[in-house]
Amino acid sequence: MKVLMISDVYFPRVNGVSTSIATFRRELEAHGHEVHLIAPDYGQITEDERNIHRIPSRGLILDPEDRMIKAGHVMAMRGWLHRSDFDIVHIQTPFVAHYMGVRLARELGVPRVESYHTFFEEYLYYYVPFLPKQFMRFLARRLSSHQCNNLDGMVVPSSAMLEALRNYGIATHAEVIPTGLEAESFEPGDGAAFRLRYGIAAQRPVLLYVGRVAFEKNIGFLLKVLVRVRQDIPDVLLVVAGEGPALSSLMHEVGRLALSNNVLFVGYLDRRRELPDCYRSADVFVFSSHTETQGLVLLEAMAQGVPLVSLAKMGAKDVLKPGQGVLIADNDIEDFSAKAVKLLRDKEYASGLGAIGRDYAATWSAAALAHGLAGFYQAVIERHAEVPTASLAPQRS
Repeated sequence: MKVLMISDVYFPRVNGVSTSIATFRRELEAHGHEVHLIAPDYGQITEDERNIHRIPSRGLILDPEDRMIKAGHVMAMRGWLHRSDFDIVHIQTPFVAHYMGVRLARELGVPRVESYHTFFEEYLYYYVPFLPKQFMRFLARRLSSHQCNNLDGMVVPSSAMLEALRNYGIATHAEVIPTGLEAESFEPGDGAAFRLRYGIAAQRPVLLYVGRVAFEKNIGFLLKVLVRVRQDIPDVLLVVAGEGPALSSLMHEVGRLALSNNVLFVGYLDRRRELPDCYRSADVFVFSSHTETQGLVLLEAMAQGVPLVSLAKMGAKDVLKPGQGVLIADNDIEDFSAKAVKLLRDKEYASGLGAIGRDYAATWSAAALAHGLAGFYQAVIERHAEVPTASLAPQRS
């Protein structure tokens, strides 16, 4: 089949949405499908731009890292889109891309599906702090309900996220289809080389966080954990790989807690060349987000044989199974810290747990999950074909 994806974010902007799009694109194409992507132009060329259509975009005042595609430039592509004979439109973000995707699908007479990547109820108020938290939660729920009930299908990365959407009153057909791991995720990184590159002593105990450096990721909790772990292991180092709007705030907090010698911010890392080395350099991967819709980084760390200490909230609950490469911690500084210290001190136990996690991560096959997504597309297309033509007339979005 021929799929049109549309998104307000993609590489070189590194985050879970970009990773999910790239993974599914590659796997769907490996299955013989043709996938085109409309995405923002960041002024940089990524490694594989085949069938990627870059659109001029504008920045966001409250989150300068991100962009929104310009609607007029998308609509200028309508002639080519009509000639391209797409079977389905897959929307990836709820901003300009959502409204353009809905409009294009109607004009092309094809079904529209959307991936719900982000738990906006626990996200928006961090970026509009001058409005009441409860109001922003209400606004996020209303926006999600309006958008999701205007689709032919939803792709949801975890059962917890699907349950939340059902509680909003969203009745649209949906399936839980998480992003899987590609075979290259299991190719061993060079941890020693990473440590040498960043001046980290070979024997220094390292905790690692990988992901967007954003307020909703609850990284401040990890800094408090670090304070407690340092009492038992004074030379412990927390490596933070990623960037985001909370970076300056976290740097200030590192100074306030006198952690400057125990925290290293390394920024974004190239997923194929640098990130596997980064994972492999760590003794323990730590994760404390309450709002994750899946937590792909958890599986990526496991694929490199790194044991985890993590909270099991939202989508992470679908990924994390006790003893399967992870010590699941309570939302408590003492409990989380004690588990981290246990793994840092007991190398044999940590290595065994990491090996178990690597085997467990192998069950999350990107190829199998992409096959499931293709089946979902086909089912939506067949249902759409059964709908009377009159009901396909343009409506207000």
